Amino acid sequence: MSAEGPVIVIDTREQLPYRFERSVVKKLDQGDYSIEGLEHLVAVERKSKVDAYGTIGRGRERFERELERLAHLEYAAIVIECSLPDFLEPPPQSRLHPRAAVCSLLAWSVKYGVHVFFAGDRRHAQAVTFKLLEKFHKYYQAGEVAA
Repeated sequence: MSAEGPVIVIDTREQLPYRFERSVVKKLDQGDYSIEGLEHLVAVERKSKVDAYGTIGRGRERFERELERLAHLEYAAIVIECSLPDFLEPPPQSRLHPRAAVCSLLAWSVKYGVHVFFAGDRRHAQAVTFKLLEKFHKYYQAGEVAA
């Protein structure tokens, strides 16, 4: 960690990684992004709309296991690369009803304490991801987040 700000950790399995000024690529046990040295405390899971529908539908059991792991962190979030109105229009190949998809995300947010952000698009999702990690780093450095 640095006084200059966090070094963002990008999971090795991330297929379309965001680019950050200060970053490293290594395997994360949970999430797609974290902060170097704080991987045991914070994670952000990135989802495109298509990926979100797939994990809520077909990949539901695996995704719930991921949420259970995220629940053990001090802070965890899912950042979705579309707006809520856009999310309510399911991808063509999906059989999942959009209300069911949103209700699942909301229920999991409450059950597991994982925050859900509809960021509008990929560019804004990257900015939201960075700001969440930057704010966590700031509060951690100030002793305002439990270790």
